[in-house]
Amino acid sequence: MNIKTIEWKNNRIKIIDQTKLPAKLEYLYIKDLKTLWRAIKALKVRGAPALGAAAALGIYLGIKNFRAKNFGEFNRELHKTARYIASSRPTARNLFWGIERMCSVAVRNKDKPLLAIKTLLFKEAQKIIEEDRLACRRIGYYGAKLIKDKDTILTICNAGILATIDYGTALGVIYKAKQGGKRLKVYACETRPLLQGARLTAWELKKKGIDVTLICDNMAATLMRKRKINKVIAGADRIAANADAANKIGTYNLAVLCHYHKIPFYIAAPRSTFDLTIKTGRDIPIEERKAGEVTELFFKRPITVKGVKVFNPAFDVTPHNLITAIITDKGIIRPPYRRNIAKILNG
Repeated sequence: MNIKTIEWKNNRIKIIDQTKLPAKLEYLYIKDLKTLWRAIKALKVRGAPALGAAAALGIYLGIKNFRAKNFGEFNRELHKTARYIASSRPTARNLFWGIERMCSVAVRNKDKPLLAIKTLLFKEAQKIIEEDRLACRRIGYYGAKLIKDKDTILTICNAGILATIDYGTALGVIYKAKQGGKRLKVYACETRPLLQGARLTAWELKKKGIDVTLICDNMAATLMRKRKINKVIAGADRIAANADAANKIGTYNLAVLCHYHKIPFYIAAPRSTFDLTIKTGRDIPIEERKAGEVTELFFKRPITVKGVKVFNPAFDVTPHNLITAIITDKGIIRPPYRRNIAKILNG
């Protein structure tokens, strides 16, 4: 399966509309910021690394036709665009990382002609895309070393091709292990309430020829008790300096179950997902989404009583002491995390 989740095509941002999967593989061509913001908010494009690329391309989209008289005017418009994109989703570190990279390029080159700055911003967005492509392959390389022949791996949400540019973090480990000749089985949690595991991960793995079995989220404990799971690998949306990791809601549940059943629990994420300005997971902002995602079946048919109160956080935080190791593009990070994160990421 040779697809790209997001790219610049025909002077527009081209994305896979992930809300249409698995029924239809449909592309959207985005030519304005409001459409991009809505696409991010509605999860048409999602996954931390893919959001980093979306933010970078969004910055360029927002300023490419802006006619400024000087850098001051240009910079004000740039930061207005940045704030708007940043307001779409609060948890994914890569979204803000992509914005920060783009703004930094503009400031470093403020003495150059505005047309040259725009060109440099476009090149930086393309560089971010290429870096993610390579980072995912390095994550796969390091992570595959942890996988044994005939392992059965459990995962949640979608941390594959659709969450990155074209390969994946948690699923990238699985793809690389399979390419190395290892025979694998995968259990995919459905991932309520928006079913990214059922709609996206199961679709991806089937397309890649991986032996995949779909389960409801509340079936994981039974599988572990029956010793059907050898490892759990999940992605991450933001990782604090102490290695507390935010990921799709339900990830923390799996980490607790792994601890009880003595099963290795791994996080797979690129360096860009680490937020070393945040000391612990208590400081990670957690997005809360609309009640309709829980009360209605894909916003079409009610599945509960009218007016019921709903709690719908999109993410939870897994404490670092429940994480066996973090698989990154720089290598595998093991405890003690505060020391080894700095050592490996800066090495």
